Amino acid sequence: MDRETLQFCCDFYKSRRLSSNRERPGFPQPSVDYIENLEFGYSEFFRKYLLPNTPCVLASSFTEGWNSRRRWVTEDGKPNFQQLLHRFGDAVIPVANCDVKEYNANPKECIPLKEYIDYWQDHIQNGYSSPRGCLYLKDWHMHRAFPEHDVYFTPLFFTSDWLNEYWDTIQVDDYRFVYMGPKGSWTPFHADVFRSYSWSANICGRKKWLLFPPGQEERLRDCHGNLAYDVTAPALQDQDLYPEYNDGCRPIEIVQEAGEVIFVPSGWHHQVYNLEDTISINHNWLNGCNVDTMWHFLQGELSAVQKEVIEWRDSMEDWHQHCQVTSIRPGKGSEEISYVCSPIKACGDGRRHVSSTTLKI
Repeated sequence: MDRETLQFCCDFYKSRRLSSNRERPGFPQPSVDYIENLEFGYSEFFRKYLLPNTPCVLASSFTEGWNSRRRWVTEDGKPNFQQLLHRFGDAVIPVANCDVKEYNANPKECIPLKEYIDYWQDHIQNGYSSPRGCLYLKDWHMHRAFPEHDVYFTPLFFTSDWLNEYWDTIQVDDYRFVYMGPKGSWTPFHADVFRSYSWSANICGRKKWLLFPPGQEERLRDCHGNLAYDVTAPALQDQDLYPEYNDGCRPIEIVQEAGEVIFVPSGWHHQVYNLEDTISINHNWLNGCNVDTMWHFLQGELSAVQKEVIEWRDSMEDWHQHCQVTSIRPGKGSEEISYVCSPIKACGDGRRHVSSTTLKI
């Protein structure tokens, strides 16, 4: 880290300590920056976007060298189904049904990729309609399953990644995903896992993003405290159902073209639509800029669970442990505490002896 960036960090966190509000600064602009200059430096990106938690879009030139943009895409810019079948046809992938709402999300099933591509081609031929609904391939760990396929590289600005750095060392999991879906597939309103950063690159196709700065999601809760499933639904105009919603609660809208990369900061809730048949590569990640946001989110989730089950505190064995497991991944297992916290601890230990003049962020 250069001296200028180090001083910027010190000033930034000093101003946060003096503020009574733990939330990061609001986002006043109605649009986001578009970065085209390939010489744009990491330090400048750090100061303008990472630390202030501000979204931006990278031009398609940043992904021009990716093999996936050639191998997975036809000459007319469509998904290359034959290549995908040849390389990954037998892979088992998760798909979500965009037409079905289940606990404010979409139900998923796992099927072979070749079955999904058959469905997708039929879906297109039938005018983007199918009795199976609109199926969207989501959260496929392609990188983990096929590490030998060199189809992309992480842009420089996103390479300080404590989360995937940790999982790579123990070869158990990762937060790198491939998404594929037909025109009309979409993802309901949400914020990314554990309030991590995310970046998403379109290999082909176009997406529309509706982004809300941290805090605005509170206006999008219904009278029971539940977040909206679809922020475009007419039901939001019902003041009895959504008492905090008003016309001033408008998203920042971004149309992401083929090859472009969007940076979604921590805690920015969003809803995403595929405007065309689309393939994208996504990472969730964290580092020294947003680890505090993740930690405070986990603490908040834990407090909420403890409040709900406080009456069983004295009668339930390992009450504290049960609360932690439930707050992180309901229905999984006690190992989930270390699952989340181990990356933070490992990265902290690895950086403990780094001098302040060469601090790695």
